[in-house]
Amino acid sequence: MTFEEIMKNLEELGTEQTKNTYLNHGAKGSFYGVKIGDLKKLVKFVKKDHDLALRLYDTGNHDAMYLAGLSINPKLVEKETLQEWVKSANWYMLAEYTVAGVAAESNHALELAREWMNSESEMIATAGWNTYANYITITPDEKLDLAEIKELLQRVETTIHTGQNRVRYSMNTFVICVGGYVEALHEEAKKVAAAIGKVHVNVGNTACKVPLATEYIRKMEERSKIGVKKKTCLC
Repeated sequence: MTFEEIMKNLEELGTEQTKNTYLNHGAKGSFYGVKIGDLKKLVKFVKKDHDLALRLYDTGNHDAMYLAGLSINPKLVEKETLQEWVKSANWYMLAEYTVAGVAAESNHALELAREWMNSESEMIATAGWNTYANYITITPDEKLDLAEIKELLQRVETTIHTGQNRVRYSMNTFVICVGGYVEALHEEAKKVAAAIGKVHVNVGNTACKVPLATEYIRKMEERSKIGVKKKTCLC
């Protein structure tokens, strides 16, 4: 399927209902309003064409950008491309899911996560925290820098409630991922989760809630999922 055919499909799949849902969540820029499930049906037409995926992201259209993230091979993505991607991620779905997911599975995960987490830009910083959180979920504990992750937990504990809006959400996600996927730091993460308590985030005109880290980790314990890694973080 060509670039033009993909874009035509996206336009046809878009609905006003989904478009309004995205607007309520804070979507910006150009988009047709395509459901994630419908985007996933198009992945098979894109994923073997690296240049097509790159071109889709470069459109600046949310639906095409999200499809690019679902389709691209992260191992083929250059660091410079990801730097451009994060600058173009103008709302949280692109920053926290598309960019963070691809970056986490790329060859530049930690380098970019460390850089982005310290950015003054809210979307870049939130992409950084989510990149590291995603990296944790797919990487064996023996390959993780446990000392660094422990330091980041402490950073979350002391700064989360004064951080930028979506950064607070991503920091909370980071604690959950450490508590759920890093067995060696499970208890440490539980302590931090208890210390930070409820995290307040403006989620727009939606019914979404910020997950309580203590409860989320507890549910993973009940399902015997602590330390069980994911195969992919692209979604």
